[in-house]
Amino acid sequence: MDALADRAPVVPVVVVDDVAHAVPVARALAAGGVPVVELTLRTPVALDAIRAIAAEVPEVLVGAGTVTTPEQAELALAAGAQFLVSPGATASLLGAMGDTGLPYLAGTATVSEVLAVLESGRTEMKFFPAEASGGTAFLSSVASPVPAARFCPTGGITSRNAAAYLDLPNVACVGGSWLTPKDALAAADWARVTALAAATADLRAAGQDQLSQ
Repeated sequence: MDALADRAPVVPVVVVDDVAHAVPVARALAAGGVPVVELTLRTPVALDAIRAIAAEVPEVLVGAGTVTTPEQAELALAAGAQFLVSPGATASLLGAMGDTGLPYLAGTATVSEVLAVLESGRTEMKFFPAEASGGTAFLSSVASPVPAARFCPTGGITSRNAAAYLDLPNVACVGGSWLTPKDALAAADWARVTALAAATADLRAAGQDQLSQ
């Protein structure tokens, strides 16, 4: 999924509870130099939020996250999602996401799941839940036996450990929710979101340097 990986080192994982926040948060992220957003399908307004961003913020690549069923993949496509992200990789889900024609990151947490995604024809995939599944140690260990796999680790990624992941050769980008804190969205503090997004600009180059929250 090179188009996504090239957009930004961090893919913001955003939970929108109020559809009115969708367009402002997307614009705030773009203003901070992060023109990509993954809207999780965890709330009743998620699909409407995707529609709003797709229609009103065309400079932002908007995707649907937490896709867990074939039906959700179809609904996300209809809503205007430009990529899909799933927490796991069953055969039916892989097939449904592939049928949409959209780029997607299928979730993996074991070597067998990584191999299954590779066998489906995809080399870019999600590693989830990253910290709970072995973190950077796991990714370093699989780099040699499965060199074709490139990962977007998500789950437990923060501004403090993101650079350690991005320093790995088999990590394309990371996914994280720290760019859009729940309290910032509730307060409509878009300037804070923009500042947090801007702080990720040099994250890959930072290597092991830590960024403050």
